[in-house]
Amino acid sequence: MKNKFLSTSITVLFLTLLVGMAYATIQTPASSVKAASQEIIEQSEAKARKLEGTWRVQVTIRNCQTGAEVTTFPSLVTFARGGTLVETTTGASPTLRGPGHGFWQHIRGQKYDAVFEAFLFNPAGTWTGRQKVTQTITIGADKDQWNANAATEFFDTNGNPTMTGCATAVGQRMVD
Repeated sequence: MKNKFLSTSITVLFLTLLVGMAYATIQTPASSVKAASQEIIEQSEAKARKLEGTWRVQVTIRNCQTGAEVTTFPSLVTFARGGTLVETTTGASPTLRGPGHGFWQHIRGQKYDAVFEAFLFNPAGTWTGRQKVTQTITIGADKDQWNANAATEFFDTNGNPTMTGCATAVGQRMVD
């Protein structure tokens, strides 16, 4: 009886150790994958943070067919952590165009996409539609400067497109 009890106890102990080792082996790769995934997320967030902050932007409206410069004006754009942005421009009177509100995201490397919209008004102050700007931003070797290509769409108050445009921009990080 003692031998049978001892044999059963050793078998149970052996099986418990075997299950414990198997569980530890299964858990290690999963936690390694989780750690690697977390590292990739943190690296992506660190790259995304390179765009965060307020930028002085020189916008150049261009002829979409020829690329010729039409006009140039300054704007301010603030890229907030989490992917939101706010834009203010001198390209139109504040009585005719409100500030832009939108979002941005890191694409890969030094590339980012951003989209914002602003409300438009006539001289009497009546809402006439909205402007949507979609741009691809590339930070250069100087982390405090970027270049962008943008497409602009204008819509009436019913959301119908009324006009399109093209622009380029150069951003300089506001550090002073």
